[in-house]
Amino acid sequence: MAALIDLRSDTVTQPTAGMRDAMAAAPLGDDVFGDDPSVNALQEALAERLGFEAALFFASGTQSNLCALMSHCQRGDEYIVGQFAHTYRWEGGGAAVLGSIQPQPLNHQPDGSLSLADIEANIKPDDFHFARTRLLTLENTIRGQVLPLDYLAQASALALKHGLKRHLDGARLFNAAVVGAGVGGDPYAAARAITQHFDSVSVCFSKGLGAPVGSVLCGSAALIQQARRWRKMVGGGMRQAGLLAAAAHYALDHQVARLAEDHALAQRLASGLQGIEALAVEAPQSNIVFVGVKPEAVERAAGLLPHLKSRGVLATGIYQLRFVTHLDVDAAGIDRAVAAVREYFA
Repeated sequence: MAALIDLRSDTVTQPTAGMRDAMAAAPLGDDVFGDDPSVNALQEALAERLGFEAALFFASGTQSNLCALMSHCQRGDEYIVGQFAHTYRWEGGGAAVLGSIQPQPLNHQPDGSLSLADIEANIKPDDFHFARTRLLTLENTIRGQVLPLDYLAQASALALKHGLKRHLDGARLFNAAVVGAGVGGDPYAAARAITQHFDSVSVCFSKGLGAPVGSVLCGSAALIQQARRWRKMVGGGMRQAGLLAAAAHYALDHQVARLAEDHALAQRLASGLQGIEALAVEAPQSNIVFVGVKPEAVERAAGLLPHLKSRGVLATGIYQLRFVTHLDVDAAGIDRAVAAVREYFA
């Protein structure tokens, strides 16, 4: 039986052999006491590479983002965020429910950014009728799109002008960095070019970087000290977490530059689906391909996902399909996926 081609998300990856070896050899301690050497090494390495004072290992990106927001904001404060940003739409409303922080969601521009004019218009005056606007939260990549560096600089300057802190949900930060670095460039330098515009950044290791679990929050020493308290409160204090941190550290050292391969496979997939009359294929910038089903073809496309599954290909979506490439997919798998879609619409 042919191997399953799982394009639902880059979270489905399995640890590589080298990563498993790193996990098996990891020296361990009790991270709640702060003495797990593998956790500490990961935190120090990422903070140094991204230009921050300190970092903290979390079980998930949701937990990392939540503790960042609660470290920046108090009860009754507000954060400005995109309508489709993960911290607003896909994390269970944690900032509002657990942090009593009001979101102020804004519509995205076609490139995934938030209009500078919209940001400025939604910063509340210092008046007791309003929640206190304290934080601007952006995401990069956002729906697979890379926010331009000049936009990040302008948004950062606007936030600073109004006394706001700046948080980046960088779940796929290194996808954006690899795009920015280009062929032969330094992705770590490209990542710093992004993160220099933020007071904190959350980086996920269980997506394109291929680790089984974990995200790291970077920021100032004071912010990370506050985030450590919140992490304990929300149940994120792990003990011998070095087993997981070792996997993330291996990914940081060995699996960043290879993200370019995922981006090339996304381009291959998008190119292969071009010309199917029922579909509108968005040109991917990184490792996520969105494919719209044209209104007149919605009924016809109703059986597409079951058909793909019957051919050993997994994807998500209804009116808009999402395919995500990752280290467990190769060119042959992409070609199988394209063939299965074309077979359905033939």
